[in-house]
Amino acid sequence: MLEHTKIHPRFSLNGRSLQKKDLTDFAREFIKEGEPFEREIGQFLMDWLSEEDTIAVNTSGSTGKPKSILLQKAHMINSALATGAFFGLKSGHWALHCLPTEFIAGKMMLVRAMVLGLKIDCIAPSSKPSINTSKTYDFSAMVPLQLENSVEKIDRIGNMIVGGAPVSSSLNNMLQGKETKVFETYGMTETITHIAARLLNPKNEFSQEAVVRPFHTLPNIFIKTDARNCLVINAPKISASTIVTNDVVHLVSDTEFEWLGRLDSVINSGGVKLFPEQIEKGLALIIKRPFFVAGLPDSSLGQKLVMVVEGEINKEQMMDALKKKVQLNKFQIPKEIFSVPQFSRTSNGKLNRGKTLARIIT
Repeated sequence: MLEHTKIHPRFSLNGRSLQKKDLTDFAREFIKEGEPFEREIGQFLMDWLSEEDTIAVNTSGSTGKPKSILLQKAHMINSALATGAFFGLKSGHWALHCLPTEFIAGKMMLVRAMVLGLKIDCIAPSSKPSINTSKTYDFSAMVPLQLENSVEKIDRIGNMIVGGAPVSSSLNNMLQGKETKVFETYGMTETITHIAARLLNPKNEFSQEAVVRPFHTLPNIFIKTDARNCLVINAPKISASTIVTNDVVHLVSDTEFEWLGRLDSVINSGGVKLFPEQIEKGLALIIKRPFFVAGLPDSSLGQKLVMVVEGEINKEQMMDALKKKVQLNKFQIPKEIFSVPQFSRTSNGKLNRGKTLARIIT
């Protein structure tokens, strides 16, 4: 076994203390007899304990075609150490793992536990995780849909990170006043999950609506913007090369940035550039069901802004509500509303905007 993949002596999984030989046997047991999510965990553990320096990881496909990339195990170790330092995780702390291990976020929950010496419980990665409310956890990770379905059960989790998709204003408001510290993260498979995070619900603030705060980078992360105002990440401990993103940001400081949206999702409507992610935050104040906005071809505007809603709706009533109640300018009000019975989603629960939109225009 490679030196950098040694297992912390205090590491345990589902209540069992496991070192190299024990962990190998445990992984084989999961692969042979476990549920589908347990077999995925077992296979990753076997890959991690192998003599290979790299791990093959699948991207989610939420912003493009899914692909497989190779990540250095040493870089994954460094990412785990940075997360531990940022969130104050210590050996013996308890972690809850409820993400699919097929993707990097789920794999890194296990890596953090093995590297930092966490006691980790693994449960099925459903959209509504079956959290044991009689136990107390120090750390967990969810996607926004999981968190929205678990808000009433997270008070016994000390620190929660949420990523994979932007946190809506409505979910953010639901988190205010919760005992759990909830952090929205910024990252991608290429950066081995998050390179920055922002606290969504400080306890010393008592506003009814959440305040938007900048992301703070983790240790040894260096950021700047390019000519497009897109984020450029230099993270030598987790990536061999500089990562140029398509995320438009505003740099607040050398270690802080505000995320505005993806350059490749910007809508040019009559010469006005519209960021769907920012518009969705405003619409979420009154739209209490899954939705998103996008641009469709238009003969006069070039692109027109539309809203797509999941489930049956009264389009006229919803349009009237948008015009009267939402604090957006006239360019940010959708020109048309569509509805579909169910959104297309990736295998780990993320909204697939492209596939959903294709069902409308075909």
